[in-house]
Amino acid sequence: TGAACGRKTAMSDKLNWNESRSLCLSRVMVGVFFAALVACDLFGWWLVRFACEKLIAVNHGLGGAYVLLACLYICSVPAYFVLWDLHRLLKNIAADRVFVPENVRHLRRISWCCVAAALVCGAGAVIEWPSLVLITAAAGFMALIVRIVKNVFERAIVMKDELDLTV
Repeated sequence: TGAACGRKTAMSDKLNWNESRSLCLSRVMVGVFFAALVACDLFGWWLVRFACEKLIAVNHGLGGAYVLLACLYICSVPAYFVLWDLHRLLKNIAADRVFVPENVRHLRRISWCCVAAALVCGAGAVIEWPSLVLITAAAGFMALIVRIVKNVFERAIVMKDELDLTV
């Protein structure tokens, strides 16, 4: 076939996933997560009540609902920062500003926001909701991954600056 021989056909061109489409999808997903976060903030009490009454077999009572609600609202704050930083990162990438100190700052803040969410959920796990330990672990692992990517970006900036001086 044409696609197998290296030639693009109309169908393979439509299915071809490129950088522009990936950036667009990422921007859309940031918007979707922003809308979901706003919805969670607006309907937090009802979500927690539903979780306590319908989804979870163990009844944690009103105190447990308040702990879960506090975790939800406290974790909202770093989540908004993460979404803002992701938005800025995508904007910089679209403008071909990849290895710049601003992106390192965004990644650093994202990693610290993940740490904050891990600490809040960890406290919630200790106080009332042991199942929050899963979110604690996921947020901590995400902080580690983002921190490593941030370190790669920092090193790439240094290397880029050194190469710019040699040209």
